[in-house]
Amino acid sequence: GAGFTDLVPWLSAPPGCKLFPCSSSSYQDLHVFELQEPTRVIEWLGEKSVCVAGYENARRNEILQLLLPQKLCVKEKQGLCPERDFKVEQGGFSDRPVYSLQHVPDTSLLVTSGPPDGSLQIWQLAAEDTDVIKSVSTIPAGNDSKKPWAKIATIFARAPCVLHGSRVNNLQVTEIESKKTIYAAASRSSDTLLACCVKGQLCLADVRRPQSPLGDASIPLALGGEQWCMGVLPGCGANAPTVARLSSGGQLMLTDLRNIPTPLKSAKCKVSAASPRAEFLCVSWAPALDGHLAVSGFHGTIDIYDTQGWPVSGVEAEPLFSHKGHLFSGTEGGGDFPLVTAHVWHPWKPRTLLSAASDGSLHVWDWAEPHRNSS
Repeated sequence: GAGFTDLVPWLSAPPGCKLFPCSSSSYQDLHVFELQEPTRVIEWLGEKSVCVAGYENARRNEILQLLLPQKLCVKEKQGLCPERDFKVEQGGFSDRPVYSLQHVPDTSLLVTSGPPDGSLQIWQLAAEDTDVIKSVSTIPAGNDSKKPWAKIATIFARAPCVLHGSRVNNLQVTEIESKKTIYAAASRSSDTLLACCVKGQLCLADVRRPQSPLGDASIPLALGGEQWCMGVLPGCGANAPTVARLSSGGQLMLTDLRNIPTPLKSAKCKVSAASPRAEFLCVSWAPALDGHLAVSGFHGTIDIYDTQGWPVSGVEAEPLFSHKGHLFSGTEGGGDFPLVTAHVWHPWKPRTLLSAASDGSLHVWDWAEPHRNSS
């Protein structure tokens, strides 16, 4: 089966780090933090802290829970805040690179994955009397030890579960505590799931039916050689969920899940070249800013697009804002500029994002609303 880049569960019913705050007419806030090792994961734990983790192959990698600076946690404007730095709340060590990390909703559990195989590692966030994130169990890769590392998405239904797999034909849902497989491709269950294949097809599976997920044929043949990822905007009220798919060549396609074969809109992002490392491609919808999404993985920038004015197809989109701060964090060992490895939106600050790059830089930035000419 085809490999895929992203999964979404679809329920049918360190000490010594420094902070350098900056100001610019383009930003409301800009915080620059130096990690001891780069991360390709930024996972929210509630509204005040995030998890990051190393992804190097030849070393033990830290998993850290970082408390955001106080200024980024208050919901109303505030003057000087006593805490302007990130704080390491707790941490642990992984014996393998962490390529994917998910927090299980409403629990203190984390799930991670990474090479050399498709097994999953389960972690327990620290209790009150310790600051250690502990490894508590493993979900094995199964009979095929040569499976590549698994993409993961966490679910909390009747019990904490994880959706995982590296290809469409080994996709499954596993109950974390019992290790019981409650869904595998072509089996029965009670939920719906969504996966994006590396070739751009969307696989939507109602796992109450025994058939395997069916692919979407809406990717033009001319784009078939590119690699793709997705970001999902949950539906609200009468609106269905909207999927944004991003290709390594900079193509963006927006799809309503009620009509998968026909894209709502498509556009070409303003990128100078194809992504040099497609595994870092990322597209995400703003949770508190209608129609806006962020794109990264092509170079050292994160670009913000407003999709509301796009026609159905054919537009070459101009970013509303580009965060270029990682380009000025410094060059890596070989002299190359850093590549953005991950970004996430703040859950309720409309224009605030966190982003990480391959040089270990971690930025939190709030871009200023562009001035619009009045007619």
